[in-house]
Amino acid sequence: MFPLSAMAEYKITSENNKFGLCDESNNVIVEPIYNKIIRLGEKAFIVQKRTKFGLINNKGEILVPIKYRHVERVLGKYAKLGNYSDFGLYDETGFPIIAPVYDSIDLLFGGMFLTYKNFKYGVVDSKGKVLLDNMFEDIYMPKPNVMMILYKGQWYEIEQVKADTLTLPDDVKTVETNPDYKVTSLMVNTGVVSGYSFLTFTDYLIKLISSISPAHEDTIDELMLSQGADTVNILIKFTWLPKYPFVYARNYYKYMRNPASGPLSGVRQNLINKIKRIDEEE
Repeated sequence: MFPLSAMAEYKITSENNKFGLCDESNNVIVEPIYNKIIRLGEKAFIVQKRTKFGLINNKGEILVPIKYRHVERVLGKYAKLGNYSDFGLYDETGFPIIAPVYDSIDLLFGGMFLTYKNFKYGVVDSKGKVLLDNMFEDIYMPKPNVMMILYKGQWYEIEQVKADTLTLPDDVKTVETNPDYKVTSLMVNTGVVSGYSFLTFTDYLIKLISSISPAHEDTIDELMLSQGADTVNILIKFTWLPKYPFVYARNYYKYMRNPASGPLSGVRQNLINKIKRIDEEE
């Protein structure tokens, strides 16, 4: 919860279906010009103008330009803003905790963030420090204390054995020698079903299903977020439906260009690994 003083100092006001801010005496601080205002932390607000989002402070000053199609409030104190290749994570002062250079940013267990850039995944901590560079085909956490990493067709499992939630150290290279962690190289049979296979039915069924049509899922997410992630608007306004084929085509093309995805990616990588082993034996 926010401190009472911070919550009571500003109120959201509305006029003609637009929103602004006023103080306790109803003096207007921010003119009601926004489609939406969403509180972020104690002194900032996510705002929407038409279909674009940005960040302002409690004086109405723009902290992050109102130019992004996608927005998400993370942990109540961060705003994830971006278009297609410039996602960043901002605090309530507008400071980019995670630089706006990623195709996507998602919250992981342990306060870490999964980043996606140039078809590769990486991990950044809540202070913006890069723990894993964007060089992995996949990163997945089936449990709070377990991280699965796919690198050059080989799965690796990192388990923090002495904690319920995994947090990677600043120097990830020390994980293998750190007694708090267990690193296992896993032999999995990568088949032709979306390039994934799973070790246990429970842990990886969701991953298998969700990988079937990432272009479709990205399209739905994008079109929903263009409505401001407002469930009521989504149910009532279907103006985004005509856009679906065009947005899907763009997302489909993006995934087709991804050398690490596709139904034959696992087969391709297996062949590469076999060739490497033959070369090493010779």
